[in-house]
Amino acid sequence: MKVDLSKLFVTPGGRQEFSCALDLGETKRLGRPLFLGPVRVSGAAENRSGVVSVGYTADFTLNLACDRCLTPLVRPERMEFSHTVVLSLNREENDEFIVVSDGLLDLAELVNADILLELPTSVVCGEDCKGLCPICGHNLNEGDCGCDRSVPDRRFDKLRELLSE
Repeated sequence: MKVDLSKLFVTPGGRQEFSCALDLGETKRLGRPLFLGPVRVSGAAENRSGVVSVGYTADFTLNLACDRCLTPLVRPERMEFSHTVVLSLNREENDEFIVVSDGLLDLAELVNADILLELPTSVVCGEDCKGLCPICGHNLNEGDCGCDRSVPDRRFDKLRELLSE
C-alpha cells in the first residue's frame, strides 16, 4: 500500500491519518511464513514546521519456532515506529530519513523492514528450554531420551588439545 504524502509536504500543520491491513505473507523466517494473518497498521503523518513525521503502530501475530527445541510458537505482538520523511537529501545518503522523491511512501515495505529489524535474533519458548538431544534429536523438554551424551564430540578434539596445553 502506498500513502500519498505529496500534499502534506506543502501543508505546514497538516495531518494525514492512515489505517490498513497489510498482507506480508511472503516474508519468511527459516523457510516458514513469519506472520499469521495480516499486519494491522494505523498511524498518521504530520507536517510540523515543514518536517514530515510518520508514526504508526503495527499489530500482528508472529509464527515462529523455538531456536532450541523447534516447538512452534505463536505470539501476538504490537510495535510502534516513527520516521522522518523527506522529498530529497542535500547531502550523501542518511539513514535517519526516508526519501520519497515522488511523495509516495510504500507502507508495506517500510512496515516489513521495521518489524524485521526489531525482531530478536534468537527466539526460545522459555528460558529453561533444554533443546534437542544432539544424538537422537528428541525434545529434552518432554523428558530424557536415554542417550549417553557424556561421550565428547570428536570434532572438538583439536580444540581440547589446545586448551589442555
